[in-house]
Amino acid sequence: MNNQKLNLSLLASLALCTAGAQAASPASRTKAKTNPAKPNVVIILADDLGFGDIACNGSFNTIATPNVDRLAAQGVRFANAHATAATSTPARYSILTGEYAWRRPGTGIAPGDAAMIVTPQHQTLPEMMQRAGYTTAAIGKWHLGLGDKAGQQDWNGVVTPGLKDIGFDYSYIMAATADRVPCVYIENGKVVGLDLENHPEDSIHVSYSKPFPGEPTGRKNPELLKMKASHGHDMAIVNGIGRIGYMTGGGPALWVDENIADTITNRAVQFIEREAKKDDPFFLYFCTNDVHVPRSPHERFVGKSGMGPRGDAILQFDWSVGKVLDALDSLGIADNTLVILSSDNGPVVDDGYQDRAVELLGDHKPWGRFRGGKYSIFEAGTRVPAIARWPKHIPAGKVSDAAASQVDWFASLAALVGQELSEGEAPDSRDHLEVWLGKDRKKGRAYIVENAGTLSITVDDWKYIAPSNGAAKDNNVNIELGNSKEPQLYNLVEDMGERNNLAAQYPEKVAELAAMLEGVRKTNDRK
Repeated sequence: MNNQKLNLSLLASLALCTAGAQAASPASRTKAKTNPAKPNVVIILADDLGFGDIACNGSFNTIATPNVDRLAAQGVRFANAHATAATSTPARYSILTGEYAWRRPGTGIAPGDAAMIVTPQHQTLPEMMQRAGYTTAAIGKWHLGLGDKAGQQDWNGVVTPGLKDIGFDYSYIMAATADRVPCVYIENGKVVGLDLENHPEDSIHVSYSKPFPGEPTGRKNPELLKMKASHGHDMAIVNGIGRIGYMTGGGPALWVDENIADTITNRAVQFIEREAKKDDPFFLYFCTNDVHVPRSPHERFVGKSGMGPRGDAILQFDWSVGKVLDALDSLGIADNTLVILSSDNGPVVDDGYQDRAVELLGDHKPWGRFRGGKYSIFEAGTRVPAIARWPKHIPAGKVSDAAASQVDWFASLAALVGQELSEGEAPDSRDHLEVWLGKDRKKGRAYIVENAGTLSITVDDWKYIAPSNGAAKDNNVNIELGNSKEPQLYNLVEDMGERNNLAAQYPEKVAELAAMLEGVRKTNDRK
C-alpha cells in the first residue's frame, strides 16, 4: 500500500520518532533458516490504544509517551500497520494462530466464562517458539477463553485446559478483561490468593445469565458504585465498579483496579529477570489492560494527563513500557531482544463508564487522521500504533509505509527463529520478516484484510468495504461502524478519512477488489 502523502505529512511533524518495515515476497511461506543467535522476543500489546494515542504518531502536543517514543526513536515506527479485527478477541486470535478469526465461528468478543477459543487443537505461536527452544509466557489480559466448556470452569481449583496446553510455559493472566468477571488473576491455571482451606466462604462462582441471590449489582445498588456506567456494566460490583457478568466470592483474590498495571507489569519484569539468567531465549506475550475500561489508573497517574482517566491510563501504559525497557537495559539483554509494541484494535472514548473521557478529550484525537474507531471497519478500527526495536538489526529512527498485519507475526517470527511451518500451520500468516525488521519500508503485504462486522480489503492505495446490513453507527460509543448496503471504495492516499466513496466512479476497481476478497474468503491467504 502506498501511503506516501500520509508519510510526508507524518514526517513533517514527527521527526523525533520514526519507524520502518519492509516485506518479503507476498507469496512466500516460511522456510527453515539458520539463526544461531536467536533473540529474545517481547510483544507488548496495548488494549484499545488508538493510532493517535502516542506522541510519536503526531500527538506530542496532547499526550506524553516518552517511553513509547524512546522505543520508536531506537527502532522503526509503522504508519500502516493493522490488527486483523476491530475488537479484542478476534484480533488476539489471529495473532496467536496466524488465522483470520472470521474463518471460525465463536471468535467474537468473549464473555469472561467463555471456553477456550484458541484450543489445544490449534497450532499456536507460542508452541512454534517452544519448538525453537524458547521459554514462553503470557502475562496480562487474555480474553480468549479458558477450559473446554463455557460457564463450567472450576475457578476454585485448576482451570483446565489452559494456557500451558497451547504453548505457554508460564502464565499470569486476567481471564477476560477488566470490565468482565471473574475479577481475579490466574497463575498457571489457578486463581492467585484464593485460600479456601481457611476461608471456604471465598469460593468463586460466576454466571453470565443471572445474578446471585443477596449479591449487590450496579443496576440495583448504584449507591455502592465509585464509577457509574454510561451503558451496560451494571451487573456484579467489584472494587466499587460495575462489571459485565455476575460473580460471588473471591475475597482477597479479587483485584484492585488501581493496581492492575503494577501487578502485571511487575510479573512481566520478574519473568524477564528470571529468564535472563538462563541460556535459552524467551518469548513474552505481555498484554496490558490499559487503556480499556474501566479506567482506574494508579494514583501516581491520576490527574497527570489533563484528559481524565483515559489520558491517565495512557500515561500508565507508557510507564509499563518503560519498566520493560528498563529491565532489558539493566540486565544487559536489550541488544539481543526484539520488542514489538502494538494495540489490539483502535480507540474508543466512552465505552461504558462515566469517566468524562469525551468531555476532557480536548484537542487530542485518539484516531489520528482516520475515521471510525474500535468496532469500525473504517481505518481507525484496525490501523494501530506499531513499533519494532532490535538494536543493531533494525534501523533506528525510521518510519515505514509498508503494509503490515499482525497476522504475519507468526510466520515472520518463525522465519526469525529458524522454524519451518507445517501445512495448515498459521494458514493466513506470511513471512514478512523484512517488514518487521525495517528493511523494506515501502511495499509490504500485497493486501490487508480487516474484519469488523463486514470485511474490507486494501491493495496499494485502494480500500474496498464489502456491503453489509449492519448498523451504520454505534450510538452508545458514538463511533461510525462503516457498514453500508452499498459497496464502498476509497483512495487512502487522496482520502485517508474515507469520506469520498468512489465505488460508482470506479466499478472495475470495485469488481477487482471484491473478487480478490472473495478469493481470500474461499481459500487461505496465500498471496
